This record gives sequence, C-alpha cells and structure tokens, in this order.
Amino acid sequence: MQFWDGRARSLEEQAIGPIHNPVETAETHEHVVAKLGKIEGYQQQFRTVFGRDVSLQGFAEAIAAYERTVLSTNSAFDKYVLGDQNAMDDAAVRGLALFRGKARCLLCHNGANFTDNQFHNLGVPQVGPVKEDLGRFSISRAEKDKGAFKTPTLRSITETAPYMHDWALKTLEEAVEFLDQGGGSNPNLSPLMKPLNMTAKEKADLVAFLKALTGEAIKFTMPQLPK
Repeated sequence: MQFWDGRARSLEEQAIGPIHNPVETAETHEHVVAKLGKIEGYQQQFRTVFGRDVSLQGFAEAIAAYERTVLSTNSAFDKYVLGDQNAMDDAAVRGLALFRGKARCLLCHNGANFTDNQFHNLGVPQVGPVKEDLGRFSISRAEKDKGAFKTPTLRSITETAPYMHDWALKTLEEAVEFLDQGGGSNPNLSPLMKPLNMTAKEKADLVAFLKALTGEAIKFTMPQLPK
C-alpha cells in the first residue's frame, strides 16, 4: 500500500494519483494521455513496449517500472551484516544494538526495508493548514486508525528530511528525541509507543546507526527526451 494513508494498493495506482490531485499537478488523466499521445517519441516508445498507443495503464506501468529501480543499496549497514566489521564505526554498532533493543525501533521498522508496512499513531504534532489529519482512518473508517500513518522505510533516511507525515520534525536528532519521549499526546496513540529514557550518548549512537543506513548514490542517466 502506497502513500502515508495507504490509499493506493500498488505502485501503478500510486503513479496516477498525483495527476488529478489539485495540490500536485492538477491535471486530468484524459488530458495527460492526450498530450503524451501527440509526442512522436512517446508514441513510438509506447507502441514498442506495450504494442499500443499511449494509455493511462501504460503510463502507470512505465512510471511504476522506473520506481522499482530506485533502490537504496550497499549501505554501511549492508556491508556490516555481510561481514565487513569495519563498515560501521563503534557508535553505529552501539546504535544497532539500541535499535534492536532498548530503543524498540525494530517493533515497527523491521524486514529488508525497515518497515512493517503497517499504520501507527505516534502522536505526531499537526502542522500545516490541515486542522486534523485522520491518516489511515480516511481509508479504513476504523476508529483505531485515526491519526495512524504508514511506517516509512529507514533506508537512506538521511536523504528524506524533514520527518513524519507532515514534516513536523526537521532532523534525525529531533525525531529520535520525539520517539524517546514516547511520542506525543493522542487518544489513539499506538500501544507500542513508550518512553525510552535513553541517555544523550545513546540517542547520538542511534542517530549514528540511522546514518549508516544511507545507500550508495543511485546512478542515473537522463534518457534523450522524445521529440
């Protein structure tokens, strides 16, 4: 499920969502397909790949295919677990132990992508123009899902500041401090949220580990734009 509230069931569904969103591209599916269909280069590419003219389905599949190539790999952590004991410094190694233990991060940030792909209410303060963001509740209509948002991956987390669904926390240090306090006040706060009582050194070590999850720069060559 894609987006913070899980409203898209696949990357293909996610790819076409922003087209008609008034705060993103504010377009229509029909208009975008028509515009792409007038570009000879895209006409040729769609016919070669899909065997048909430009379509919304083809557009979604093409965007999703590209998104599946955007992977965070070969981080210091990856090298460490594959046997390179020098890949992470001592602070990051201590942070890994905290991540797995006292800091309780592994309860939600688990698996290869460091996410359980579930929805949790962390009591994140609401910032921005929305008075109350209901999160997953807007999709599920389950009372327990009010204010719950999808657990994000932690891979290359240094590249995705600011943090939380509404960008309420600007730095990793702020995010760790917020979670150390047990999150914020909220009637639907996840039972997994507990004060952690970490020391300043422990919080610094945890941040060091999070930085060790940064993957190698993704090599990308801009293709020649179709005429």
